[in-house]
Amino acid sequence: MRAVKILTWSSSPFDLTAALVHHMQLTPVTMRSMRCVSDLDTYGGPAMPSGIQPSAWHTRPSIRKFVIFLWVTVAACTGWAALVMYFGDKFVKMKTLSNNPLTPHTWSFLPNDALSTFISYDMPGVNDTKVWILLFVNIAVIQGPLTLGLHCSELIANVIRDERQWRCATGRKGLRAATNPLKTIFTHPICLVLFIAKPFLRELFLHTWSLTARWDSGKYSCSLPRLVLTAYVKLLQHSHTLVQIWNLCIALFIFACFFTFVALRRPRGSQPAAYGHVQPFANRVDEWSPVMWWGHKKDGILYCHAGRVLICS
Repeated sequence: MRAVKILTWSSSPFDLTAALVHHMQLTPVTMRSMRCVSDLDTYGGPAMPSGIQPSAWHTRPSIRKFVIFLWVTVAACTGWAALVMYFGDKFVKMKTLSNNPLTPHTWSFLPNDALSTFISYDMPGVNDTKVWILLFVNIAVIQGPLTLGLHCSELIANVIRDERQWRCATGRKGLRAATNPLKTIFTHPICLVLFIAKPFLRELFLHTWSLTARWDSGKYSCSLPRLVLTAYVKLLQHSHTLVQIWNLCIALFIFACFFTFVALRRPRGSQPAAYGHVQPFANRVDEWSPVMWWGHKKDGILYCHAGRVLICS
């Protein structure tokens, strides 16, 4: 960042495209204004406007990777719950389990730690500095997949948000290049869903595990202090704690279904899709202005060869 000149700090792709074109770091391509973002690598001149545009899944390879990673997270959580049920039923033998069967009546969103078991491992001779390092490493490894999955969903939401902003150019109010980030969160449905779902999923995840550290001195005839990291992974099959893992699985499944539908949805209208890609914007804009409107020009020929964003007074 210190070596590169930042042209704009705006998150809007339109501000970024205008800055790139102004500083001659992006060159508009003529006779490509009606081409969709999926046609950037194809040869050809003018194109007829299409009544329905391709989805983000088919136009952006990165979107496919993000959606696949979301479903990998769902599969990993389901496998975690299945392993907990298997090992809990096979190795955990407690008399109180028979009094707590896993039924719809025992299903709850609130955890019950009264019957939870745990896995622990010892690390002898660990000092205070290593304790913090080990705690952070354990948290990063356990919480990393969920964090990456939520980040992937945020990237999908950003692409869909940019496309929706681009399609506002056909409306009465037109396209506004600069947007308020806070206003975008509370006015865009996808951003609002993500804003609510992220803390909800993290809260469900916190109900499924916990990590503590304690020191044992003199135990097992050891002269050095021993750090015992205890990971409460909820290994009981018939207690409320297993329900929390299944609650997280169900919530992640619904979350992944929603963003899969969003990524596969095809916008309607003859306005070529861009999905935040800057080159199509550079090809379509005649002049840059804070408020712009889009329209295609036929000029007496069959093909709409100059779909542009027009400035209106």
